[in-house]
Amino acid sequence: MIMKINNKNNAILVKHSKSLEGLIQTPSDKSISHRCIMLGSLCVGETKIKNLLLSEDTTITINAMREFGAKIIEDKENNTVNIYGIGIGGLFQPSKNIYLGNSGTSARLLMGLMSSCSVEVNFEGDNSLSNRPMGRVLNPLSEMGLEILDESSGKLPIRLRGSKMSIPINHKITVPSAQVKSALMFSALNIKGKSTIVEPIMTRDHTERLFELFGADISVTRNNEGYNLIEIIGEKKLKAQELDIPGDPSSAAFLIVAGLIVPKSKLIINNIMLNPTRSLFIDYLIEMGGDIKFKNKYVKCGEQVCDIEVRSSKLRGIHTPKEVAPSLIDEYLALSIAAAYAEGESRFCGLSELRVKESNRFNAIKDLLNLSGVSCQEVEDDLLVKANENVRGGSAIKVNLDHRVAMAAMILGMNSKYEISIDDISPISTSFPEFEKIYSQIGGSYRYI
Repeated sequence: MIMKINNKNNAILVKHSKSLEGLIQTPSDKSISHRCIMLGSLCVGETKIKNLLLSEDTTITINAMREFGAKIIEDKENNTVNIYGIGIGGLFQPSKNIYLGNSGTSARLLMGLMSSCSVEVNFEGDNSLSNRPMGRVLNPLSEMGLEILDESSGKLPIRLRGSKMSIPINHKITVPSAQVKSALMFSALNIKGKSTIVEPIMTRDHTERLFELFGADISVTRNNEGYNLIEIIGEKKLKAQELDIPGDPSSAAFLIVAGLIVPKSKLIINNIMLNPTRSLFIDYLIEMGGDIKFKNKYVKCGEQVCDIEVRSSKLRGIHTPKEVAPSLIDEYLALSIAAAYAEGESRFCGLSELRVKESNRFNAIKDLLNLSGVSCQEVEDDLLVKANENVRGGSAIKVNLDHRVAMAAMILGMNSKYEISIDDISPISTSFPEFEKIYSQIGGSYRYI
């Protein structure tokens, strides 16, 4: 029985799909888009970016960099964005509060960027972002001279003053987070001398790759303990670039899983970035028995990219150790959907970081699966999924403003026995504006309620 949900504007009912077929162009990568906007704004001259993701989250970063003085022109007809930068350390004093919506990436990276510049900024966000912890970024940045000018308890809204004379960073990352690492790296760009960031557990390395591409003075080595050692010598002029943004593997993950779990399906998905810190989920899906073939390989933004073919498959349970959690953090929702349709038990270990994403995704996975008839249990920071031969569905899912929870629920409902209702799919536009259109084109079925 389907429960009724009150929000009629953005609520949908997902129906069983017979089969999926089609050619999909993966949306441009959100993480790289954010970073290219910021780095392009720190160059002197014109940076031209093709296929920049123009979603709600990245538009927030564009608007913020405009407030800091960059000139950014969007040419939607030619699918390009031209950025005329202000140079390292050239941030203007914003004329108004900087609104960050639900974008945690924008929040943490922009805090890092302004921390070593002589500006005062009021950051604010929506209800969801205002409940997310910022102390993990603010604390190390404060050691370098960032001032917190109000009693915010480490959450938005918050008023910050950058340092006129920042001291070089010497920090060991305690929370495996690419956003924390990247915030410190952006701060280091405008600090005289050598900053050192030690990363015991490797996280996504887009910032390191893009710093090198834009000409920053950066080196990445391993120390005697086997940790990543990131060294940046600040105040070096960056070089404007012409870039083509690769496809977002985290967004593609949901479509890949859809092709695996819906019988008699075949999907071709183009332009998927294969950065090893982002595409590990594909290896695990193949280990689960997924029929996934790599077709072409090429390079964009210093990242390897490929096209893949996905066919429906008989899946089996999987175990992911906690050591790989940072490289799978945005794909656990998609992997949990695959696990729901697999034979046997899956165990995903070390998922504590999911509790502080756009929503508490740890609980979101449990609720999504348990409400839909799939056993999902919590064992400390691990999740155990016991697959059900026929996923029941018939559930009412609240996404809590989380784009990935909304997409996961839509994919789960593609092959469930009963329809799944979802209270609000509007957050999907923060990362994947074309998701609904593609979902329908390949054979997904849903209706607004």
